[in-house]
Amino acid sequence: MLEVIISTIVISAIGTLAHFLYDITKHNKFIGLFTAVNESTWEHIKIALTPILLCGLYDGFVYGNNPNYFLAKLVSLITPIVVIPCIFYGYKSISKKPILVIDILSFYLTIFLSQFIFWIIVEAGAVPYFLQYLGCVGTFVIFGGYCTLTLMPLKMFIFKDPISKKYGFRAHTETFNVFKKKK
Repeated sequence: MLEVIISTIVISAIGTLAHFLYDITKHNKFIGLFTAVNESTWEHIKIALTPILLCGLYDGFVYGNNPNYFLAKLVSLITPIVVIPCIFYGYKSISKKPILVIDILSFYLTIFLSQFIFWIIVEAGAVPYFLQYLGCVGTFVIFGGYCTLTLMPLKMFIFKDPISKKYGFRAHTETFNVFKKKK
C-alpha cells in the first residue's frame, strides 16, 4: 500500500506540472502532445495519463515479469478516462458550473484510484493469457490515441475548450487570442 501512496504523490506532482508545462515551454508542440494545451476535459484527462505512462518506466521494471502487469497498466489508464468526466459532468449537471476545488480534488482522487486498482490487479493471481495480451495492446492504443487526439481532436464536447470554444492546440487561450488579433 505504501507503493500506492508514493506513486499517487509522484503522479499527482507530475500531472500538476503537466497542467502548466505547455505554457512554461512557450507552447512547444512536442510537449503539448503530453501536457494540457487548453482547458478541455480531455486535456485534464491527458495530464493524468502522461504521468501514469511515465510511471510505467519504473513499474515496468519492477512488475514487468508479472503476468498481470499490462492489464493492471491498462486499467490504471482507463480509470482517469472514465472517472474524471463522470465526476466533472456529474457534479456540473447539479451545480451548472465548474467548481475548481472539486476539479482539483477529483484529479487527485482519480490518480489514487488508478494506482490502487493497478496495485490490486498486480497483486491478484495470474490472469488468462488473452487478458495479458489485451492489456498490452490496449496500453499502446491508449498511448497512441491520446497523442493523436491532441493533434486531431474529435468535434465533441469533451475535447472542446470552454474558454475559446475551439479544439486541440488551436483552443489554447493565448493562441486563440493571437488568431483573434489578426482578423
